[in-house]
Amino acid sequence: MNDMILPARRAAQDHFRTLRLASPFQPRLEALNRREDWYGWAGYKAPQSLWDEELEFFAIRSQAAVFDLSPMVKYRIEGRDAEAYLDRLTLRDVTKLGVGRVHYTAWCDDEGHVLDDGTLFRLGPDRFRLCCQERHLPWLLDSAIGYDVDIEEETEAVAGLALQGPTSWAVLRDAGFAGSERLKPFDLADFAHEGGSVTISRTGFTGDLGYELFVPADAALSLWDRLFAAGRVHGIRAIGYAALNRARTEAGLIVANADFVTAEHAVRADRVRQPDEIGLGFMIDAEKKGYYNGRRAIEAARRNGTLRHILVGLEIEGNVPAEHAIVYHRGKKEVGLVSAAIWSPTAKRNIAIASLERPYGDTVVDDLWVEIYAMRELRYQKLMKRAKVVPRPFVKLARRTASPPGIF
Repeated sequence: MNDMILPARRAAQDHFRTLRLASPFQPRLEALNRREDWYGWAGYKAPQSLWDEELEFFAIRSQAAVFDLSPMVKYRIEGRDAEAYLDRLTLRDVTKLGVGRVHYTAWCDDEGHVLDDGTLFRLGPDRFRLCCQERHLPWLLDSAIGYDVDIEEETEAVAGLALQGPTSWAVLRDAGFAGSERLKPFDLADFAHEGGSVTISRTGFTGDLGYELFVPADAALSLWDRLFAAGRVHGIRAIGYAALNRARTEAGLIVANADFVTAEHAVRADRVRQPDEIGLGFMIDAEKKGYYNGRRAIEAARRNGTLRHILVGLEIEGNVPAEHAIVYHRGKKEVGLVSAAIWSPTAKRNIAIASLERPYGDTVVDDLWVEIYAMRELRYQKLMKRAKVVPRPFVKLARRTASPPGIF
């Protein structure tokens, strides 16, 4: 009996020591990872940094950087009512999303609190792909009652790569993806690869010129090798999340459960946020026909002036990043918290994204301070630094939207 129990017990223990899933690109990531700096992303083993966090960031801004998107949750949504279903589900007007286009969107519960944000790809008249941070399959299926629509999670079946940076299009060109120069921001198209196809969209999370590539998992390694063979002369490098996080902060982009707490993850009632409270109010189209999840609550909050929070960009004096710093008004009254902060190498500014309690950051923007604890020779030193509200993005690069893309 013990001979049977002990191996089972060891297997159970090993299950909790090992992350459950490996990306289709894992062999290439393992070979390049000099730091063994991994983290868990949606059950996958993902690199925080592969070789040098700072140099990986500069690869985004000066070369071509490749980031593995495979752990991103992906849903295939198709059928006769797919457009109507997604229009009912999400904030933006899906009827305006053309075939071969992508838009950034979000979706809420009935109280208007954001469940998640993500990108919606229109692959055909009745075929979509929804990419996001959290898993929502039960909720998506429950919401589909009454619609002629088929929903399937395809996270493991579809591998994804982000190819970002000034030389990213040159890599695609030399890899043989003829016609990719015609992709404008938020366009997508299919290109031949290994007897099948790869979907390439001009999208990304860096605020730079860049693309995202999606391919069946069994063609992942051949796509990686094709890009790296073509990109050698263009400085192509693989990167981890730490570098990507720096770039997205410069671009003023937000991350679910980092810059806001999603409605299904919030334990405390005052932690949830409506779209207007996290900078996503631009998605709401007043002319959109019909009902969408949370519409009555969102419109009532706007009408009654009951929005309690605002997400802002801050510029902070000095050069010490203010990550997770408390924000004060007049150095005394606590009014919010910094959720992301870096010294921006591109903007040469100390920048942050912060959630503040209205009216601070909204109508009251003067005399704001952040409390930073900086390590100075084995002791923490408290620094009170002035902060001012500034527009996002902190960095705006013309090459991101240039059409056709430039050759660098």
